[in-house]
Amino acid sequence: MENSMKLKRYVTSYLKDYKKAKQDWNYEDGCVLRGAYLLYKATKDNFYIEFIKNYIDQYITKDGSIKRYDKEHFNIDSINTGKILLYLYEETLDEKYKKATYVLMNQLREQPRTKCNSFWHKKIYPNQIWLDGLYMAQPFYMAFETKFNNKKNYHDILNQFNNVKLYLYNKEKKLYYHGYDESKIQPWADKERGVSKNFWLRAMGWYLMAIVDTMDEMSEEIFELYKNLEFLFKEGIKGILQYQDQESKLFYQVIDKADIENNYLETSGSAMVAYAILKGCRLKVLQKEKYQEIGENILDSILRNKLIEKENQLILSDICSVAGLGPGETRDGSVAYYLSEPIVSDDQKGVGALMMAYAEYLLVKQDEGEYITF
Repeated sequence: MENSMKLKRYVTSYLKDYKKAKQDWNYEDGCVLRGAYLLYKATKDNFYIEFIKNYIDQYITKDGSIKRYDKEHFNIDSINTGKILLYLYEETLDEKYKKATYVLMNQLREQPRTKCNSFWHKKIYPNQIWLDGLYMAQPFYMAFETKFNNKKNYHDILNQFNNVKLYLYNKEKKLYYHGYDESKIQPWADKERGVSKNFWLRAMGWYLMAIVDTMDEMSEEIFELYKNLEFLFKEGIKGILQYQDQESKLFYQVIDKADIENNYLETSGSAMVAYAILKGCRLKVLQKEKYQEIGENILDSILRNKLIEKENQLILSDICSVAGLGPGETRDGSVAYYLSEPIVSDDQKGVGALMMAYAEYLLVKQDEGEYITF
């Protein structure tokens, strides 16, 4: 890929001078750690695994406790970085990492649930399911079940994906709403269905990554459940691709409203779609002949159009800083709201997703016998 050396230069500099999203245990840094792990998997460059260990060892004590983490917040975002603990345990066999995964699993076991038996997004967001939460929890949950719990709760995991299909899917648009309020009392929630108003790109990105990462962690011999997720994944990919901008190959912040003033081609969500497609090709869930070029074109466009040089420094541009729903009236799920959130550069969610996407590009090429230097 033409701009791979530019990306290598950017990632190396970004990680060497890494600035945490927060000092507390957080999901944003987990996105970068995940990207670093996948680049390690693709390149075997110890630079990435050393970055991961140096970060994680600031938080994990010898007895497996996690510093600056509070289970009682019941924040589903807190689970995301747990995937890195599973990988570190596999790499090092250090028991502290395994013990720390049990700390996070204890949160999931006690996480409040909706009546339909899905995890609440957070304690401060009662009775709510967000697409983001699937990515934060389900791949970790599936990996834990596969590795340490004899696959006992596979059906629970699948049920949470099926609930999202049941309650958040729009059949006409073939897209998923950002959130669902089971109690239907939130200001942003439709009074009949309980769904939010619009289709936010990064939410769809979280959703697609959640499915393909969960599939990757499950045993394929549980055939019926695997096929269920495979169907949801293919359906989701076909749905989002209807809205791809044909000139840039990227996707808009509010997915289905390309013609709205101030809507923009957003980087993090586009990178997530590229990652999901390329990984789907590698796992043979998607037909490589049909989809691999699509994924590569999205990735290439990000490298050409969003990884830009400014004042002799590379920056990853056009990333939505954050978007959520409530509490209260301020984040109402409107188009105007999604377009009002700050557009930033070098945000962990965008950089992490780009690292993941490029790692999957390298891995899928390796499967074809082509080893690309990075």
